[in-house]
Amino acid sequence: MYTLYAIPNCDTVKKARTWLADNDVAYQFHDYKKQGIDRATIERWLTQKSWEELVNRAGATWKKLPDNEKPTDAEGAIALMVEKTSVIRRPLIESNGRIVALGFKADDYVNTFSA
Repeated sequence: MYTLYAIPNCDTVKKARTWLADNDVAYQFHDYKKQGIDRATIERWLTQKSWEELVNRAGATWKKLPDNEKPTDAEGAIALMVEKTSVIRRPLIESNGRIVALGFKADDYVNTFSA
């Protein structure tokens, strides 16, 4: 079973969810806004991806942060992601504790979910 971590009103997430539905890929949705995210989950992700990959520096949340609040290391990034979940790149899809997709690109999803 897959878990899709995201926020529901994100356009990229909507595209990913549509793709998953159209391709009969079952998943559970973890809504950051309602459910938050815990430090242990982020630490698990950081064993697979760098904090720079997990933090969405192109998003509005990041851009609105004062420079002195932008993390410069993993510890700062963890604190920021727990506090402001919308700064996490999305969607992030996990299966059995492993990140299988980060962001949405249809071609990547074909390769990931057709295997």
